[in-house]
Amino acid sequence: MKKIKVVELFAGVGGFRLGLEKNKQFEVVWSNQWEPASKAQHASDVYVNKFGPDGHSNEDIETVPTSKIPDHDLLCGGFPCQDYSVASTLKNSKGLIGKKGVLWWSIHRILNEKTNKPKLLLLENVDRLLVSPSNQRGRDFAVMLKSLDDLGYAVEWRVINAGEYGMPQRRRRVFFLGYLKDSKIYKELSKDTQEDWITKTGVLAKGFKNSFEGEANTFSFDGDLVNVSNTFNKGGGKSLFKNSGVMINGEIYTCRTKAVYKGKKRVTLGDIIEKGKVDEEFYIDKSSLPKWDYLKGSKKEKRVTSSGYEYNYAEGAMIFPDDLNKPSRTIITSEGGASPSRFRHVVKTQHGLRRLTPLELERLNMFPDNFTKLEGVSNSRRGFLMGNALVVGIVTKIGSILQKSYL
Repeated sequence: MKKIKVVELFAGVGGFRLGLEKNKQFEVVWSNQWEPASKAQHASDVYVNKFGPDGHSNEDIETVPTSKIPDHDLLCGGFPCQDYSVASTLKNSKGLIGKKGVLWWSIHRILNEKTNKPKLLLLENVDRLLVSPSNQRGRDFAVMLKSLDDLGYAVEWRVINAGEYGMPQRRRRVFFLGYLKDSKIYKELSKDTQEDWITKTGVLAKGFKNSFEGEANTFSFDGDLVNVSNTFNKGGGKSLFKNSGVMINGEIYTCRTKAVYKGKKRVTLGDIIEKGKVDEEFYIDKSSLPKWDYLKGSKKEKRVTSSGYEYNYAEGAMIFPDDLNKPSRTIITSEGGASPSRFRHVVKTQHGLRRLTPLELERLNMFPDNFTKLEGVSNSRRGFLMGNALVVGIVTKIGSILQKSYL
């Protein structure tokens, strides 16, 4: 059985690896995880503890020469959400340079410099990528698509909410897949209609059934990458990108789709809660309940900035405690802290109100129990690591479809 060799960038604690390697055909041959501005490298430590040190890099990816990264079939990663605009054009053969410190350009650099480019890409980001920045809605995603088109890739994307497909967390993320021109999937895509690929025959359609909701847009990019960065949707209102789409040969088709799930089981927050009493540190002291109530509640009040500017502030109420009969709200990086917070989860148990434990946060991302448990990694930090992670079940499903399509 031929292995599909994988490089995992911005690996975190290894969510992509967990999801892909559930299928024995995938093999991660090199990985990179680096937390900038932090002496402690907890995510990398957890990764090595679970998968071993072979082929793992704990260095700033911008400093790693492409020659040190082995050839591979699939490049994957959940890269940071930043401003992706192109800074300038270079006179040398490489042609362009992105903003310093913007990690998308590390992916671009690797793909550009590799003689044997990976045939497949699997990338993930927050869904606001499709509408940012505010003064050029959709430009950041347009820059990515244009740069991948220049490198010879077709792309399909979908905003997937894990909770709509029976998984335990309502986590919305955009997943996009790239297919090199000489790949089997590229050739299949080139023969199909865009709407059929998105709703029936594509990799994401097979893994995550959906229905066409309309609002289709078709367009192509005007000029080179620098021009796209400078002019795309400048002065426009809404983003041109919908929650699903395809790009091939520089032509974009994008439409709105709705999740269709016919599974028998939907996992809820209540399903993943630990049975019995947990460590005392997670229970909420009655003296702090008024603060929790205030933060979770609706507000209409006047506030004053540090410069003395007064403004009206309003926000709606949140369900408190969290509903155990639905998939959980999205977990975020501050989930592991102990102080009252609007966004931290609180559940009602027979032993009292409490925050979620690290093990429960792992379950919400479909990681094995105590995956992040390691000496020197605090409970708060374990919560942070899960807030940065992805829902492994989505990657498992995508991997199973890719594996069948790749051969």
